[in-house]
Amino acid sequence: MYTPVNRKEKRVKRHRRIRKSVFGTAERPRMAIYKSLKHMYVQIINDEIGHTLVSAATNEKAIQEAIKGMSKTEQAKYLGKVIAERALEKGIKKVVFDRGGFKYQGRVQALAEAAREAGLEF
Repeated sequence: MYTPVNRKEKRVKRHRRIRKSVFGTAERPRMAIYKSLKHMYVQIINDEIGHTLVSAATNEKAIQEAIKGMSKTEQAKYLGKVIAERALEKGIKKVVFDRGGFKYQGRVQALAEAAREAGLEF
């Protein structure tokens, strides 16, 4: 049996374990989060057909201008509002939350709470 060596491999292993039970459908797509040291990325995915329905990231030009000078946690809150607005425009109200193997704290938690406040249900 393979044992993870570094932090990234441990996170990927956790994510695979989570993905066994988290699956996005047309009625309730999956909201997947990835965070690097600099940026955060969010996608809303229909796993039945393998399509990304909506996405947002802190490295998009329009978002970068709005988040200039903010802390990373504030950037995550703003990104949560943006993804919720884009999802509601496409008629997506309910999603399944996929934290991507990251702990539900800090930036991940800030993004999730901001998306809930903006109207997404999960």
